[in-house]
Amino acid sequence: MNTKDKNKRIVIKVGSAILVENQRINLARIEALAQLIAKLRSAYEVILVSSGAVAAGYTELKLDKTNLSNKQALAAIGQPLLMQIYANVFEKHKITTAQVLLTAYDFDSRKHTQNARNAMEVLLENKVLPIINENDVIATGELKYLGFGDNDQLSAHVTHFFDAYLLAILSDIDAYFDANPKENPNAKMRKVVTQIFEEELHAEATPNNAFATGGIVTKLKAAKFLLEHQKEMFLSNGKDLEVLHDFLMCNIHEKGTLFTTYSYNS
Repeated sequence: MNTKDKNKRIVIKVGSAILVENQRINLARIEALAQLIAKLRSAYEVILVSSGAVAAGYTELKLDKTNLSNKQALAAIGQPLLMQIYANVFEKHKITTAQVLLTAYDFDSRKHTQNARNAMEVLLENKVLPIINENDVIATGELKYLGFGDNDQLSAHVTHFFDAYLLAILSDIDAYFDANPKENPNAKMRKVVTQIFEEELHAEATPNNAFATGGIVTKLKAAKFLLEHQKEMFLSNGKDLEVLHDFLMCNIHEKGTLFTTYSYNS
């Protein structure tokens, strides 16, 4: 299978560690992301899964986000702020955006899933960019109970249920390594991963950002879910968007990790 075939549907997930710096929304990164997505849309249908609502809310009201009710309130404040930023930035590229808030129940209910699919198809057919986030205001506890609790796994479900073939996760790490590169200078990048072992899913999650909700483990869980459903995932650094651009548009794979069940020659 050629993972770079044109006119395919992909999901891009961007984490809080990329969107937020010094507890503020990094507008320059959002503008760079918009520029990338504008280019990708010449070849792909794109769905964006975005974190950052809680962080955006915190810029307006400084609440302790470790308290669940506070976190839900911050999400309620931050979600419209974040969407306004996205709308303004993508407008420069003549791209209309749409907010889609989902919960785990939306993937657990056949009717809800189909309703979401129908809406998604209408948006994509009309060249609208869907921007998805988990509905933290009402579903934070539910998402954790059902095994989400982070947008990595939410984006994996979006990829599967909305018929995309690949999830691209933009994180604050360059790839998946055979050891922690911050602790082991000899850690080697794993460019292609075809299987994830159970012990890899039980390492300590180490989010680097005050507003992040996961670490490498949540990304591995997302990848494992997608591999089980014959989908692919590409993990790269959201501060170096050329890596994802080159992978998707130029068939160049020098950095980043591709999780795939297909034979792949880099």
